[in-house]
Amino acid sequence: MLKKTVSGLSAGLLITIGGSVFLACDNRYVGAVMFSVALLCICLKGYALFTGKVGFIPEKHGKEELSVLLLGLLGNAVGTVLGGALIRAGLSGLGEAAEKLCAAKLLQLPGQTFVRALFCGILMYMAVSVYRDRKDVIGILFCIPVFILSGFEHSIADIFYFAASGIVSLKAFGFLWMVILGNSVGGMLLPALGMIGGKSDG
Repeated sequence: MLKKTVSGLSAGLLITIGGSVFLACDNRYVGAVMFSVALLCICLKGYALFTGKVGFIPEKHGKEELSVLLLGLLGNAVGTVLGGALIRAGLSGLGEAAEKLCAAKLLQLPGQTFVRALFCGILMYMAVSVYRDRKDVIGILFCIPVFILSGFEHSIADIFYFAASGIVSLKAFGFLWMVILGNSVGGMLLPALGMIGGKSDG
């Protein structure tokens, strides 16, 4: 259990770095591309990132896979909350940028947040599945900037942004759970459709 949680924590710290460079860049296009360093490092090292693993649950959903997923999510949250607090303390300018970003996120309706998170989940699944199947990082290098520039919501990155912003409220908590739900549904959507399609062909 400790190993799985620590793997998730490591992924959370890397998302902290990706989110930090995005906040630091004046040019959002450059920031979106630079954020990719987080998922590149996570995939190359094999760390447990919730949004990178949830899409594979339709294929393998035993106790071991669910344990890795949930403990990874716990580790992701711990890593990003810790990382966000450190960024806010050490780089106040990034904390202010995160506060502005999160204030805008809280203006979204729950349905809007879910849709944004769903499409992010689809892109995260594609990025990781292409890396797994082909050992090619091209999916990461394109899918990450696309989800950021499209305004889609990534649950682990959002936990970091809120931690760095210093915003703590029931509304923020509800927003984050809606993003987790949307990422989960989006991540599992294409694999589930593929299973249905496979059965139909038979």
